[in-house]
Amino acid sequence: MAYTRATFNLKELLDTVQALRAAVEETRQDLLHKWRPHLKNRTFIPSATNLAAYVGLRRHDLRALQQQLATLGLSSLGRCEAHVLLTLDSVIHVLQHMVGEARPAQHIPDSARAIGRDEALLKRHTGLLLGDAPQKRWTRFMVTLPSEAAGEYLHVRDLLVRGMDCARNNCAHDNDAAWRNMAAHVRRAEKETGRQCKILMDMAGPKLRTAFVAAGPAVLHLKVKRDERGRVVQPGQVILDASGAPGCGAALNKIGQRVPARLSVAAAWLDKIKAGDSILFEDLRKRERRLQIVERLSPVEVLASCDAGAYIGIGTALRHQSKRNKCAAATASSGDFIPPPAKIRVFQDDLLLTREDVAGKPEKRDAAGKVSKPAHIACSEAGVFDFLKAGHKVWIDDGRIGAVIEKVDKKGAWLRITRARQQGEIIGAEKGLNFPDSKIALPILNDDDLNALDCAVEIADIIGLSFVQSADDIDKLSAELRARGKPDMGIVAKIETPAGVRNLPEIIVHGAGRHPFGVMIARGDLAVEIGYDRLAEVQEEILWLCEAAHVPVIWATQVLESMVKQDIPSRAEITDAAMAERAECVMLNKGPYIFNALDILDSVVSRMQHHQLKKTAQFRALHW
Repeated sequence: MAYTRATFNLKELLDTVQALRAAVEETRQDLLHKWRPHLKNRTFIPSATNLAAYVGLRRHDLRALQQQLATLGLSSLGRCEAHVLLTLDSVIHVLQHMVGEARPAQHIPDSARAIGRDEALLKRHTGLLLGDAPQKRWTRFMVTLPSEAAGEYLHVRDLLVRGMDCARNNCAHDNDAAWRNMAAHVRRAEKETGRQCKILMDMAGPKLRTAFVAAGPAVLHLKVKRDERGRVVQPGQVILDASGAPGCGAALNKIGQRVPARLSVAAAWLDKIKAGDSILFEDLRKRERRLQIVERLSPVEVLASCDAGAYIGIGTALRHQSKRNKCAAATASSGDFIPPPAKIRVFQDDLLLTREDVAGKPEKRDAAGKVSKPAHIACSEAGVFDFLKAGHKVWIDDGRIGAVIEKVDKKGAWLRITRARQQGEIIGAEKGLNFPDSKIALPILNDDDLNALDCAVEIADIIGLSFVQSADDIDKLSAELRARGKPDMGIVAKIETPAGVRNLPEIIVHGAGRHPFGVMIARGDLAVEIGYDRLAEVQEEILWLCEAAHVPVIWATQVLESMVKQDIPSRAEITDAAMAERAECVMLNKGPYIFNALDILDSVVSRMQHHQLKKTAQFRALHW
């Protein structure tokens, strides 16, 4: 009786899997019929066929079925992305044997051959887009080039030596001349190092940002760092500059290194200053302060330090006190100064996102301290206001500041800040704006993108398309590439919106059906758009779909960010880098410690490849 019951259950399970297989086949045929006009690249047809089957499979909730299959020691279908029908057929075949309905031997699928074919397809498509894999790892590394790379060949060459396989130029920055110089350096480094390196030109696309901010007061604030006892551990630094250029505040350069503030002074006065001398002055708060001369950097530059904070304005009297002659005191005045942007600090109150093309300004308060005029800042794209409505959420600066639209009128969108630290948050220029509730439809390529594309088709291998939301976006880029004589150029679709995720199968078909093609999981904007709590789930879905289509994935945004910027990775970043090994390419951003980050990434990825292949655990021998 027990045997009869078990046989009956197995037969029921077999019927369930066969019904599932029939439903998957029906969806596969329907999708292939719809997609066929876009499959110009015939070598992609097997991959499109498998993708269609995978879409059909994932339209069903399979959790109960998976449990039943797993209890029998059969495939639970959880690793079938690259070969859907093969896996279903293999399960059906085994179940048929178990219930006594074995099929003829000639119908038994050659699993090893088919799986090998699917792995080869992914490798082939990855190679066509990103070039050959390095010798000791199959995951490629992409690095964003800093602006300095246009003038520093050795920086580019060293990136190749340390493991860069693809150089990314961000077309939201720099210009045609800089991009061409960067590309020339990459090609020269390829020849010198013997390492292949692809070039990706990343179109800025319809990225919404805050516009420019009005200038603040022309004041140089020298800051010092103190320990818990008030002792100076890091003095303020300033470069006294007699080149004729105006002074400026301390800042980070384009590769993330901090550079000291500069103060413009007279050349004749600076000529007499030597290391060990002092500069005495009274700052804007009427406090006596002293600059100690550290060293001469050049004929027109001297580095000085300050052991106490100070505010220096234009025209501040600077008295030179020689180390040898304490009485001598030649005086000069501080010169012109480039004022920093005004600080638009917002609390949980109102902010106007203005329609006008005007500089952003902080709020104004009356004598009683009440806000008489709220802070305002413009948006980089005026057309966005047509899609905004009251109640819609707004995220500013990659989600650091949250807001909700209270009303939209002729002045713009009135925002109520809902997420900000107690001390307030500062909104600067060119910070990202995300409107996850608003169905914004802007051209995928603006005039600046089209101009950049003219250059890209001459110097690059791959075009990165930002904020891809539909297959139509891919079609528009394809048309532009054909018009420029590059119909077969590689394309990477950057997925960073809910629409992009929802339409991913069609995006893949329209892209890979014509071009070497890949998908970038652009996790910065994607996290803001879909919610940080959903990012882990959605990035997995993207990986699965792309594997089903045998399409390479680029894992991007803030990979080893602390390592790149500060030379100290966090534990979470190391784990994230280990997870990134499942993608065919990992992207690092620019920063002062990029070389160290490449070394760490290479170590983590190379080790993880002994333990994991896509979603499959690899059981290398372990020794306890």
